[in-house]
Amino acid sequence: MRGPLGERHVSEPLELIADEVRSCTRCRLYQTAKKGVPGEGNPRADVLLVGEGPGFHEDVQGRPFVGPAGKLLDELLARAGLSREDVFITNVVKHRPPDNRDPRPDEMEACGDYLDRQIAAIRPKLIVTLGRHSMATFFGPTARISQIHGTTKPWRDMLAYACFHPAAALHQPRFRELLEQDFDGLPRALAQAREHANALASGAPDSSPTSETAEQANDEQLSLF
Repeated sequence: MRGPLGERHVSEPLELIADEVRSCTRCRLYQTAKKGVPGEGNPRADVLLVGEGPGFHEDVQGRPFVGPAGKLLDELLARAGLSREDVFITNVVKHRPPDNRDPRPDEMEACGDYLDRQIAAIRPKLIVTLGRHSMATFFGPTARISQIHGTTKPWRDMLAYACFHPAAALHQPRFRELLEQDFDGLPRALAQAREHANALASGAPDSSPTSETAEQANDEQLSLF
C-alpha cells in the first residue's frame, strides 16, 4: 500500500481490502462515485483516524483527506506531533456520497465489514473519530459530538477519541479553536491508549478513563466556553 509520500507499506490484508473496496458494489454509492477510497498510511499505526466519507478531491484521487480538509488535518496532526506516516487514515464509507451528503445508515452498514477488517489488520491502540457519523460508530448513536469531543471511551480492547471533523472548521470558523483543542489533547489520549493496551497485555488493572469520567472531564472543559 503506497503512502502519501510514495513510501511502500506492505500489508497483504490491507491490500486485499483495498482491492475489494475499489471494485465494491455493496451499496448505491459506487453508482455515482469515480473511485473507491479504502484508506492509506502506516499498517502498524497506533493511531487510526476514521472520517465519514470521501469528498470531491478524494473521489478523484482515490485517497483519503487530500482536499482542503486534508491540508488542515495535516496541520492538526503536526500540532499533536504526528504525521501521515505515523497514522492510518480511512472513512466509515469508502465511496463519495453524492453532493457530499451525509452517509446513510445502510451505506455505513454495507461498509462496516471493511472498517472492521481494517481495524483487525492494523490493531491500533487509539481510534480517532472525525465527525459525528464516525463518532456514532464508536461512541453509540445517542452520543452528541458537541458534548463528548475531546474525550476517550473504551471500545473493544482499545480506546476511541472523539474529534470534530476538519471540514467543520472550514465551513464554520468558530469550530477551529475546538478542533485544535481536540488535537492538542491527542498525545494525552494516545498515552492513555498505550497504557490501556499495556495493562491488557500484562493483566494489570487498567487505569484508563471510563466513558463516565471522560464525560465529567468534558463537562469541565465545556464550562470554560
